[in-house]
Amino acid sequence: MLTVRFWGVRGSIPVPGPNTVIYGGNTSCIEIRADERLVIVDLGSGVHTLGDWLIENELKNKGKIKADILLSHTHWDHVMGFPMFSPIYSNGTELSIIGPATLESIDLKSAIENQLSSQYWPVQPDRLAAKIKYQQIKETTVDLGEGLIVSSKFLNHSLPCFGYRISYKGKSVATIFDHEFFLTAEENEKVKKFISGVDILVHDAQYKQEEYASHKGWGHCTYEQVMEFTAGIGIKTLVFFHHEPSRKDSELEEIEKSYVNSTSPKIIVAKEGLVLEA
Repeated sequence: MLTVRFWGVRGSIPVPGPNTVIYGGNTSCIEIRADERLVIVDLGSGVHTLGDWLIENELKNKGKIKADILLSHTHWDHVMGFPMFSPIYSNGTELSIIGPATLESIDLKSAIENQLSSQYWPVQPDRLAAKIKYQQIKETTVDLGEGLIVSSKFLNHSLPCFGYRISYKGKSVATIFDHEFFLTAEENEKVKKFISGVDILVHDAQYKQEEYASHKGWGHCTYEQVMEFTAGIGIKTLVFFHHEPSRKDSELEEIEKSYVNSTSPKIIVAKEGLVLEA
């Protein structure tokens, strides 16, 4: 069984408060389960709540926490939860963090662990109890074992950024964020081929079409663009994700109502706590 659970669905910054109670105000964090295997996509502020859940359930019941973490990129809203991810302070934790190089001068490990520098955080990397290994990759396919396969695809963003396709026992989930459509049809076709036929596609949809002109070049998509791009390529469920931080629950409810009757593919607006089965 391949399932997806959402722990953080916002883009850019966390936005707790009365206007984000229904859909949630935490930044990007998705839990993917391939039977007993745990894959986490991104370490936004939502990973704090996931970490506490793992401590209370997996660590207490199984005596360990083991996860593969896929990072889309290292912009802060996608990694800011790492210092507050409680399993890194437990010696029963084993993490494999996979992601792109950030810049030539900064490797993946440094980009993540620099958040634990003494000027930012009281616990430095050498005091973490968890066993953590880093794997810096380019576009590739990685066999994680037990039938779990992960492929990566470079997206169009201001920093090297990956989309992922996770495949397991004939089912698949793809994540595409942060991404703005390429200027060339050739590059867009590569992305389309990468996501074609997936059971669940979680796609960046930060803006409405009327908002896009003032945000063009920021590395994000509109709802309308995503719907047009994904039509007719065999996707079963499309999940709008990476919500604009100023987007109130009432606005997201209206967006969901607008597309609730769509059948090709079925459209869902991501919210914290939502669980989907591929």
